[in-house]
Amino acid sequence: MIQQFRKSTAAVAILAAGMGVAHAADWSDTSISYRYGTDFAEPYNPTDIKKNIVNLSHASGYKYGSNFFSADMLLSDKNDPSSARSKTGAHEVYVVYRHTLDLGKVTGQELKAPGIRGYGFTAGFDMNTKVDAGYNSKKRMLVAGPTVMFDVPGFLNVSLLALWESNAPYSTFTQSGTERYRYKTHPMLTAAWLIPLSNSVPVTFEGFANFIASKGNDEFGGKTARETNIDMQIMYDMSSAVGAAKNTFKVGVEYQYWKNKFGNNANGFAGSGAFAKTPMIRAEYHF
Repeated sequence: MIQQFRKSTAAVAILAAGMGVAHAADWSDTSISYRYGTDFAEPYNPTDIKKNIVNLSHASGYKYGSNFFSADMLLSDKNDPSSARSKTGAHEVYVVYRHTLDLGKVTGQELKAPGIRGYGFTAGFDMNTKVDAGYNSKKRMLVAGPTVMFDVPGFLNVSLLALWESNAPYSTFTQSGTERYRYKTHPMLTAAWLIPLSNSVPVTFEGFANFIASKGNDEFGGKTARETNIDMQIMYDMSSAVGAAKNTFKVGVEYQYWKNKFGNNANGFAGSGAFAKTPMIRAEYHF
């Protein structure tokens, strides 16, 4: 418990540091959002799961690049129980941080090409803590690799990242845990975007897509599968309807397609729970 508290405190400290430098940033955007769906899925669990998800995100740009921080708090219903034979749902915190260094800004040169705004280098981490019945994930992952920034309305960044991932699960069914296990270093092709869909209506197409190679054998000796995680949303800026500044309040719909979730083969023992196809509603407040 103390160790989990220290890790959570570290995550908050990182966010606070990012917020602290916002005054020196060229631009910044911080938001709180809520999303809800009834068709979430978890590996080895064939039952649809309802989840409420609260998110805190911060993005900012400065002289040499940009920062992105996101923290999800995911609250499941009883179909994803918090422990063996529990009637309460699991809860999870998932944190992502990325820093992209703009190579053109660093070198003082215009590194552009037709259709390309610039080139960068991205590094960061993922980490999570989940309290559930069967796995209790404690994921830790470092990422690094090149990024291409495409010249589109809004933005579209595509990166090829190396992933150094580990986990140390614990099962409440067997009352046994696994020492921290490091998977094979593996690549991920990832894209993130926010693109206006109209000049007259404040609607945007936003999201990310991760295409992840197999990470070798898992901590139990089984083979992992290639993973596809696409999360996209159509968002409407309703700020003017409530007398707020542009891009303050957004509402919309979201859809997540996640095949072979966390590298678990949906055609194997992990079953249909390793293949999530989840519609959601979403609301955001930016400040």
